[in-house]
Amino acid sequence: MARIGVDVGGTFTDLILETDGAANGGGRVFVHKVPSTPEDQSRGVIQGVLEICAEAGVGLGDIEQIVHGTTIATNTVIEYSGAEVGMLTTRGFRDILHMARHKRPHNFSVQFDVPWQSRPLVKRRNRIPITERILPPDGRIEVALDEDEVRAAAELLKSREVGSVIVCFLFAFLNDAHELRAKEIVKEVVPDAYVGCSSEVVDVIREYERFSTAAMNAFIGPRTSYYLNNLATALQENGVDAQIRVMQSNGGVTTLAGAAERPVTILMSGPAGGVVGGQWAGDMSGVRNLITVDIGGTSADISVVPDGKVRIMNPRDTQVGGYPILAPMIDLSTIGAGGGSIAYVDDGGAFRVGPRSAGAEPGPACYGRGGTEPTVTDAQVVLGRLDPEQFLGGGLEIDPARSRKALEDNLCGRLDMSLEEAALGVIRVINSNMSLAIRANSVAKGVDPRDYALVAFGGAGPLHGTALARSVFAREVIVPPAPGINAATGLLATDMSYEFTRSVLCVLTQASQDEIDTLNEQTDALVRRAQEALAADGVAPEHQRLVKIAECRYQGQGFELRGTMPDGPLTLDNRAELLASFHERHRQDYGHAFEDQEVEVITLRVVASAGIGALSWPEAPQGGGRNPEDALLYRRATTFDDGRTYETPRFDRSKLKAGQHIDGPAIVIQTDSTTLVPPGYEAMVAPSGNLHVREVAES
Repeated sequence: MARIGVDVGGTFTDLILETDGAANGGGRVFVHKVPSTPEDQSRGVIQGVLEICAEAGVGLGDIEQIVHGTTIATNTVIEYSGAEVGMLTTRGFRDILHMARHKRPHNFSVQFDVPWQSRPLVKRRNRIPITERILPPDGRIEVALDEDEVRAAAELLKSREVGSVIVCFLFAFLNDAHELRAKEIVKEVVPDAYVGCSSEVVDVIREYERFSTAAMNAFIGPRTSYYLNNLATALQENGVDAQIRVMQSNGGVTTLAGAAERPVTILMSGPAGGVVGGQWAGDMSGVRNLITVDIGGTSADISVVPDGKVRIMNPRDTQVGGYPILAPMIDLSTIGAGGGSIAYVDDGGAFRVGPRSAGAEPGPACYGRGGTEPTVTDAQVVLGRLDPEQFLGGGLEIDPARSRKALEDNLCGRLDMSLEEAALGVIRVINSNMSLAIRANSVAKGVDPRDYALVAFGGAGPLHGTALARSVFAREVIVPPAPGINAATGLLATDMSYEFTRSVLCVLTQASQDEIDTLNEQTDALVRRAQEALAADGVAPEHQRLVKIAECRYQGQGFELRGTMPDGPLTLDNRAELLASFHERHRQDYGHAFEDQEVEVITLRVVASAGIGALSWPEAPQGGGRNPEDALLYRRATTFDDGRTYETPRFDRSKLKAGQHIDGPAIVIQTDSTTLVPPGYEAMVAPSGNLHVREVAES
């Protein structure tokens, strides 16, 4: 039996296949890349699955599980190509999606764009008010649902051929009866529509963010569910009858049905796999403090993993395309910086690189697919860091002459630079962009990079790793065994995960026994839902892991932070554990805590998870010594960041053994990526197969 992880990127689709017993030598691990097919991602996925199975000698019927990281939901938002959405909402609150929070995204700009107004997820004419009213704090029904209005609204949306409908009532998080009944009526009238309720998508307080999340779910839902179901059908038609799991934004995986029903949970599916893969690489070397940098063809994804724990973003910051989304997401930032990022001189004469990218088609100029603008990859080729005969293991031909011409035609003349100066300029600009992003995600959040290792992966990550580590003073660079497909690796290294929420309003520091009992009742209800979800996926009770969380804030604050609830029921005596957990999280995020202030519980959350079989990478064979001759391929002139050119040896990573050291300047080549070891650095092969690249201390 075998498992496959497949991650779709902007330029390449990455795959990893693990056969049984890889850790103890009884199985093997295979990696593979194919060009992405943006017009239909499933074609690249199918091609990759067929090719990697053929390479591994694994029958298609022997694939037990496929874990998928996809950008289909994200691309739908970026391209604004989602469904036409209709909305039924409480009378008097039709324009919440337009008014939002009355906040300007850029206070001092007169040209700012407000995406929820310029590109609304639900057009105003499709937002239809319904007579109903539920009141806080207990969710009592003040005005009954007018079912005739609901039916008339559904008929109107049907006549407009609206294929996706959401029901968003004001206090549905306290009582969802009206939403569920309205959904039933809409399904009767428009049986083929993609219909959902805000309480089903995100059952929490804050009507604008809840409505926006439900609207986003409906906007991306039809396209996402069609893609996922089409992929499953195509795999079955090719003889693959495997379980399909999908990576979520929180770093866990869900079922195909779960992803299709709540696609807002997979908006950051691709980048999340990379962070988990970076965490997995750090664990293999026993390194707990990590900065993960995933540099692919179109973007760079950056995240900080303190003490081996993936950080979840504060709900106030979870936005996609400018729209607030109340779905748990790994704390990461993405910038337009990758191998395909285009270098150009703007109208003001400034030298810029990215965010515009050549993508998979036409790709960098050296690909020979029609691209004429210079990219970061072209600059690396000009500097001699990427060898034509070794690119993707020789699987993709590149033409250095096209790279040189692209830089000469577009940069050298306009900047009055030599070819080498222009290429170095491209690398320095893109490295500066990424360094700023790393600092914003670490130093600006109270993290000292000097205590962290930088995990560099993605097809281009190991080429930039040492320069980025040097710029932010990270202590070393870790290059995973298969860096070019590390996001796919993360797909096989994570767990199944679900999150269930319920809003409550309780001042914990003053809570009575009755209020504590209510908190326990609500928590127990979430626990039961979590257990049922895992049981439906075939997870036995003994393998289920449940974490109870209370999202708290100091009384009067605008947003919450997560605090871990104690084992067993919450009591007046053990609530101090929850309070201490919240204070500590506040201290970590903001550098201080107010332990004498009143603390409110706003939302209860239960995180349910179960292991799906962690990826086991075979240990590297033992060896020793420096610069092993049996791994040496050849030497070739290479220009490094200091502007100097060296006759630089190339080493075949597949032939390196644990304990061996390589002195810079050197380049380590493998099928899916290339690692740059500059002068003054050395690379050491760890037993796990990781490469540790460190600056050599001056004697």
